[in-house]
Amino acid sequence: MNRAFIFPGQGSQSISMGKDFYDSEQSAKQAFQSVDDVLGYSLTDIIFNGTSAELAITTNTQPALMVTSMAILRVLEEKSGKKIDQLCKLVAGHSLGEYSALCASGALSLEDTAKLLQIRASSMQKASPKGEGGMAACIGIGRAALQDMMGSLISEGVCQIANDNVEGQIVISGHEENIDHMIACLKDTGYRAIKLNVSAPFHCSLIKNAEEPMRAALDNATFNALQVPIISNVSAELVDDTDVIKQNLVTQICGTVRWRETMDKMAAMGISELVEIGSGRVLAGLAKKSPHEFTVHNIASMEDLSKFLRSYEVS
Repeated sequence: MNRAFIFPGQGSQSISMGKDFYDSEQSAKQAFQSVDDVLGYSLTDIIFNGTSAELAITTNTQPALMVTSMAILRVLEEKSGKKIDQLCKLVAGHSLGEYSALCASGALSLEDTAKLLQIRASSMQKASPKGEGGMAACIGIGRAALQDMMGSLISEGVCQIANDNVEGQIVISGHEENIDHMIACLKDTGYRAIKLNVSAPFHCSLIKNAEEPMRAALDNATFNALQVPIISNVSAELVDDTDVIKQNLVTQICGTVRWRETMDKMAAMGISELVEIGSGRVLAGLAKKSPHEFTVHNIASMEDLSKFLRSYEVS
């Protein structure tokens, strides 16, 4: 088996995500209800009946994406009659998706994962200097060229690579004036640059104050043995030591999401099939743009799940 399960991060959310699983499968419904109980409010109601703006609030987005992925995974395990270690060789997640991957692997319970993401989101939001930070997607430029450009243009303040998604698709984060300056210069040199509508400058040193609350929360969480290996998105390496996993999750707050290198690592390990578990098709799209000839599938709906079970001989 050369299959990996991958879990999406912020930006993949959509209203009503996971609702067909909730409506038709008790195991999925229980997952949503468990997270509501832990958080102390009906996140499920926001996911299914709220506005896009409500769902985009990071304290809602982060646990919402995770519980949607976990509800889908529960139904997949149920319908296939197989546990995750029989369904995939390894797991990985993009930014907050790494928490989903850890939950999927059995390292964290659903309830603990929801609590951790609530703390993560709240800490990141509080740490962000209001109105000072921004993010932008840079299209068509490679990492080395982008770093050279930032080095020559930015002399003060913060401007970092937040997400190295795939060659030619990189997200930067930092002080808003630096982000705006980079956008203008990228456009002047023939590249595309899109300012992102985000509530905080994620994955840069402007939110460093979120690290210690997250470290304390992780130290108090119960970690179990991994049922399947996980690739950390800040090191792009396999990790199985609990202390290393915790430290990587802290480092991840201000560190670069090395997704391009994560896909490289998967390919080097013989992974030929990627299955995105959760809302949207962002990671599936990135995989198709990578130089690796992955077979790519996404499970975001019951229809997707049925197709996967038929086509991939999992049932």
